[in-house]
Amino acid sequence: MAIQHGDSSVVKSEPHFVSRQTIDARRFYLDLDPEPGKSLTVVCGGVERMEPDYVVERADFPYYAIELVSEGNGKLDLSGEVFNLARGVVFAYGPKTAHRIENVPPGVMRKYYLDFVGAEAKSLLQDAGLLDGRPLLIGRVTELTDLWEVIDREAHDDSDLSREIIRSLTRVLLLKVRQHRISDRADVPVAYRTYESVREYMQNHYLTATTIEQVAEACEISPVYLSRLFKQYSGTGAYRFLLRLRMN
Repeated sequence: MAIQHGDSSVVKSEPHFVSRQTIDARRFYLDLDPEPGKSLTVVCGGVERMEPDYVVERADFPYYAIELVSEGNGKLDLSGEVFNLARGVVFAYGPKTAHRIENVPPGVMRKYYLDFVGAEAKSLLQDAGLLDGRPLLIGRVTELTDLWEVIDREAHDDSDLSREIIRSLTRVLLLKVRQHRISDRADVPVAYRTYESVREYMQNHYLTATTIEQVAEACEISPVYLSRLFKQYSGTGAYRFLLRLRMN
């Protein structure tokens, strides 16, 4: 499969560390041989939808990496400790970190990833709590995936400033992980799954569902519980979130 470079050239084969066990993938490559000594260099990134029997296992990796699950379920083994993967789980690994990632059927997992190196790389991940040997659970998943999409667009633009913009967006991405961190446990609470489902419904139906009561009825929960979910997992109230969607 031909993949588009950030400089708009086409590569005929994937790097050895990229999995072929995907249903579809959108990737970019900026610098597969980064110059040592720089503060931060984004190497590559993308979004992949896994095959049902997807498994990738590595004893080492040449770069630092951050990955975010946006759909589906899986298992993650980080240096011998196993964690569940689901929407909102973000994890990272670096050189000399053994890891194994697999999809858990019946569904298929979709995840975003970003690989980078440089003097800042390790400290950025550490500050986000992502190099402690376990994944994190975050809220507002779409805010992070939107940032990934902007990074992807900049990678394919390749203007004079695109590389610097991508570096800045990578720093913002890791700040967003810190801002929206819910738990240092990857096990996703049922309440959080419900919150994400309600939030997604509101984003898709804000033109027709004009009140919290309508949203609650459509999602088969009470308005009181809906408000409680937003109070617990969001930085804004449910009605204010819906109003902001409608105003925008």
